[in-house]
Amino acid sequence: MNIHVHSHSIYLCRHGESHHNQEGRIGGDSELSERGKQFAAELKGFVEEHRLTDLKVWTSQLRRTIQTAEELGVPYEQWKILNEIDAGVCEEMTYEMIEDKYPEEFAMRDQDKYHYRYPGGESYQDLVQRLEPVIMELERQGNVLVICHQAVMRCLLAYFLDKGADDLPYLKCPLHTVLKLTPVAYGCKVDMFDLKVEAVNTHRDRPFVTFLRRNSFTPLSSQDQIKRPRLYSVGNPPNARMLQAPTLPSMQFSEASEGAELLQGEVSVCHT
Repeated sequence: MNIHVHSHSIYLCRHGESHHNQEGRIGGDSELSERGKQFAAELKGFVEEHRLTDLKVWTSQLRRTIQTAEELGVPYEQWKILNEIDAGVCEEMTYEMIEDKYPEEFAMRDQDKYHYRYPGGESYQDLVQRLEPVIMELERQGNVLVICHQAVMRCLLAYFLDKGADDLPYLKCPLHTVLKLTPVAYGCKVDMFDLKVEAVNTHRDRPFVTFLRRNSFTPLSSQDQIKRPRLYSVGNPPNARMLQAPTLPSMQFSEASEGAELLQGEVSVCHT
């Protein structure tokens, strides 16, 4: 039996579009754009329409999630561990700027996006470990709306949808869309709600080929020849794995060149 079966749903969405999103910059602590504010207002209507009166709302400690939650007019909790992945020296840069200033780092990330750690920042693997406490708390809660960030939302989805390290960094989590995850006996029912507020597309497709050899240079963030964070640490023995959920046959992802995305027909697309 699915250990996640409870009479509750988890709602996941990203913050409203930010000024940094419009400029193509990653990280930082930017405020909402006008369209982001419009999404926050639509999100309030969504919560009211679905009569989510006992809903708990969680945000990160970054302004764009807080501004989104404040529009709801309900209490919310700020979680530091829900902050976006730390891009280190690449914070507030565009991908074009990163490729120009740190071409080797840019290529290394495309080669192994899950394990790659930004110089002075985090990897997706680091983020998964950081999010473990919030995942465990989600298992024990009633209805929760998590207003978070692209990389964070990918990690949460990967846990509940049983996705591996290859797919996780390429899961599509568009702005201004709400996902409702409801555990069922043999999987997870997923409903997608597009709140019909235009936003930029922040998704980067999976690259076709990466030619840079992993041991061809010394990365900025490590003295080692291999750009890979320590896989195991205290409390994470060599045999430990990323948190796993039961296989969910009702939810599948394609592995086309554009990255992992929801297959049409496998998810209920709801119109508000």
